[in-house]
Amino acid sequence: MTDSASKPDSLSRRQALSTGAAIAATLSVSWPTGANAHNGNASDISAAAATTRFVEVGGRKLAYRSVGTGKPIVLCNRFRGVLGLWDPAFIDALAAQGFQVVTFDYSGLGLSTGERSYNPAAMVKDAKDLVDALGLKDVVIAGWSIGGIVAQIYLAMFGQDVSHAVLLATTPPGKLVKQAEQLFYDTAAVPGIGLDNFTTIFFEPADEGSRAASKRSFDRIMAQKIARSPDVPADWAISQIGTTPRNPVFPSDEILGFLKTTKTPILHLGADHDIIFPIENWYALNGQLPTVSLITYPRAGHGPHHQYPEAAAAQIAAFIKCTRKA
Repeated sequence: MTDSASKPDSLSRRQALSTGAAIAATLSVSWPTGANAHNGNASDISAAAATTRFVEVGGRKLAYRSVGTGKPIVLCNRFRGVLGLWDPAFIDALAAQGFQVVTFDYSGLGLSTGERSYNPAAMVKDAKDLVDALGLKDVVIAGWSIGGIVAQIYLAMFGQDVSHAVLLATTPPGKLVKQAEQLFYDTAAVPGIGLDNFTTIFFEPADEGSRAASKRSFDRIMAQKIARSPDVPADWAISQIGTTPRNPVFPSDEILGFLKTTKTPILHLGADHDIIFPIENWYALNGQLPTVSLITYPRAGHGPHHQYPEAAAAQIAAFIKCTRKA
């Protein structure tokens, strides 16, 4: 099966792929037994017990999970994110709002085969190939952290097939007014998954309520019945993005120009203390991005949708219900 590219709102496929390569350079770029066969219509009712399925496309197998039925929302994962590391409360809350929620492992990471990379152009191709293989139409493209960069490029390349974009704790393109904290790079380079690092990166350690929310989210993730995909190797992952903050992180005048002209509604959910992608960089673009709506959660970190899973899902659903392309 091959990737069938559609003409975007205002950016050519060749330009977008070139943009992805440029981003990759700036970022220093990057089968279990008994697995179910691909069924594009298959969907589970609970994230905690969701079956891992596979599609074979482009010479590799992409691992994915599908929860709920309704309008498809495809979630592009974060740095070092794999299947099973989304908070099941958030996935289930989205499904309860009437969405088919699709999550997946990027090529070469988790349970997907192929060449691993944190090159956004390659990651966009994973998302597009999966959408095509599952026959999804009129999708909401969504992404968390680096997955939000992927979602922005996807929208620019395939905008006519996308109804909305939802960005979770990510960065806009271009020069930043506030760059990341070194704390993120130091913490993200630590192997494994532990509550302390989880809290430091995705929540607000200085706030008692946020720390408690972190423990609840962490426990939900670890209690899932289906084992998560293998972890992304920490040493390889950090080598792809570098060990110190960069400015810009997402160097693309083309994508920034696209965001200033697109007709597609875009929602960004952020936090008031995101140590990798500060929300201040989105507010610095006030008045320049005509379809971007911003929601900022208080006393929260890089995982606001994990701290407020039900509220985030409800606000995403309301945004999609109440907005449409001009």
